[in-house]
Amino acid sequence: MADSTGPDTVYHLGVRIPPPLIYVAVFVIGLLLQKFLPIDVLPKSVRQVTASLFTGVSAILAVWSFVCFWRARTSPFPIKPSTSLITDGPYRFTRNPIYVSLACLYVGLALWFDVFWALVLLPVVIVVVSYYTISSEECYLERKFGEEYLRYKTRVRRWL
Repeated sequence: MADSTGPDTVYHLGVRIPPPLIYVAVFVIGLLLQKFLPIDVLPKSVRQVTASLFTGVSAILAVWSFVCFWRARTSPFPIKPSTSLITDGPYRFTRNPIYVSLACLYVGLALWFDVFWALVLLPVVIVVVSYYTISSEECYLERKFGEEYLRYKTRVRRWL
């Protein structure tokens, strides 16, 4: 593990669960609830069209985000140190487009597979990712990029 005082400190001090697993774990809880307490709210055609839109937005946002990381020659994986601050592309609209992309994918899958309970639990995912993961990332980025990151935070929202 990296030295917790150096400029390249791994952001996740104390964060042991990769963020995508948070989405998966809560989705599985939603699946179990749906199995034992089924709720069917929307017609299949509406669910599938909406699911396709959310999944498409997710894919576009994820690819766009990863291209920005590639161009900046820094890692998109939060367990590796950042070498540059990305503020262009989707990062002009949200400081966390990959997490927004995961949330869109989560919604798309919940709709496609008719897992209403997963939708009910989405706020739990957002809160856990915000306070468990993003707050740690933000502390790391503040230490690493200082005033540049603080100015960026004032211009761009955390989610949307």
